[in-house]
Amino acid sequence: MALTPPITLHSLGFSWPDGSTALSMLEGTFPSGASGLVGRNGSGKSTLLKLIAGKLTPTSGSISVSGDIGYLAQNITLQIDATLADLLGVAATYRALQAIEAGSVEPEDFDAVGSDWDLEARVEAELAGLGLESMSLERKVSELSGGETMLLAVLGLKLAGRQITLLDEPTNNLDNDTKELLYELLKSWKGTLLVVSHDLQLLEQMDHTIELYDGQLRFFGGPYSLYLEQIEGEQSAAAQAAKTANAALKVEKRQRVEAETKLARTKRKGRAEQLGGNMPRILANSLKQKSEATAGKTRAHLDGKVDAAQQSVDAAESRLREVEHINLDLPDPQLPSGRRVLELADSERTHFMQGPERVALVGPNGTGKTTLLRQLMSGSEAHTGLTGQIFVDRYGFLPQQLSGLDDALSPMQNLAQSAPEVPAGTIRNTLARLLLRGPSVDRPLSSLSGGERFRVYLACLLVADPPNQLLILDEPTNNLDIDSVRQLAEALNSYHGALLVVSHDQNFLDQLGLDYTLALAKNRRITRR
Repeated sequence: MALTPPITLHSLGFSWPDGSTALSMLEGTFPSGASGLVGRNGSGKSTLLKLIAGKLTPTSGSISVSGDIGYLAQNITLQIDATLADLLGVAATYRALQAIEAGSVEPEDFDAVGSDWDLEARVEAELAGLGLESMSLERKVSELSGGETMLLAVLGLKLAGRQITLLDEPTNNLDNDTKELLYELLKSWKGTLLVVSHDLQLLEQMDHTIELYDGQLRFFGGPYSLYLEQIEGEQSAAAQAAKTANAALKVEKRQRVEAETKLARTKRKGRAEQLGGNMPRILANSLKQKSEATAGKTRAHLDGKVDAAQQSVDAAESRLREVEHINLDLPDPQLPSGRRVLELADSERTHFMQGPERVALVGPNGTGKTTLLRQLMSGSEAHTGLTGQIFVDRYGFLPQQLSGLDDALSPMQNLAQSAPEVPAGTIRNTLARLLLRGPSVDRPLSSLSGGERFRVYLACLLVADPPNQLLILDEPTNNLDIDSVRQLAEALNSYHGALLVVSHDQNFLDQLGLDYTLALAKNRRITRR
């Protein structure tokens, strides 16, 4: 007996309220087991997950699912008022237990608890396995690091034990050790797992790879490396086919020119003979008509061969994938090399950034990196034994949670508020250079993918007039596809101001031409290396 597929799409379509199309006539049957959903930023991966999870309603077609669905949103760290109990999905049971312990005899409290009287003990055991023991279920998300928040949210979905689980970029904000904990969680996952990710190590754990490209789904057996090998093979063959087709087109065009030259020569010769009086007029006219008919057939035949060759070129080149590039020409902020930019200090030593230095701040989750950055931006005292101060007037901050802009407004409207003196044309041009163009620049920020949202926040920093002398970026590669990470590094390499970057992405940091790294340890000590 055939098993019912966990997820099936039937001519699925979705359009935004402004009429722009996100997905159209999407067909696909998702396999059981663990699958990685890959594709470029803005291709519709997060939108597809929201549709499957029921967070969005299709505008056409339908979705069939064969079980309960658990869903982890990409922006889980924005839910700062949620508690640890909320993240783990046990809030209702936990609150009922608290009420009963306080003397409640309400039936609904006992119904909520059910058989889960040992809830707190089981949760504590799970947390201990992740190295997060002694963490209260009432602790707020705002008190957790981004990595801790994501790991706990995934744990909560595993505890829920649903038949289908959807995860959108679950390794965002995770340091290497925490990623390893997450990988272990996913290895023993029961049920169908569909993961949107740009984490190559995570994608290598998947049983299947599903690509969303150019509005269509393709299904590949095996992990990301096998998918990539097949795509690269297809692209190599397409490039060779395009090269061969272009060569054939050149031959056909050359033969067409040579044939036209020959026809013109024959026509001139016949006309010369007619004018020379060596041929009766009636015969000359007959020969002329035959010659023109033959020439017409020749031209039609050769034109057909040229058209066929052009069609072969078009078909071959249509199989080639173009990779757009972020193209930024950043203004020079005129930061003197001797100017003190900022300081970061622990209880023993102070570290200074001076001039257009490029510095990475690294360390495990929970050491206080993001807290230190917030303290830098607010000027308040950090409660971690760490202090910091900025000494330049013009600086920009890209927060890890991508918060601070108005989700109800479009990118154009948000940037207009952030930089009211900058002309609309300049704003639109900056967004276009960051690969945000067309309907996406006028849609609400909340409807954009994580990668697209990131570009809007980055644009806010880049349109500043006068330009920022210091950029502070907290985990800037979250939500970015592999090509975009490389392009971001290229863009930042053209920036002539000071740069402080917090990131767990060592490959990205290696591309930035860093002057040095500041490492923050769990004992709240900062060391330079």
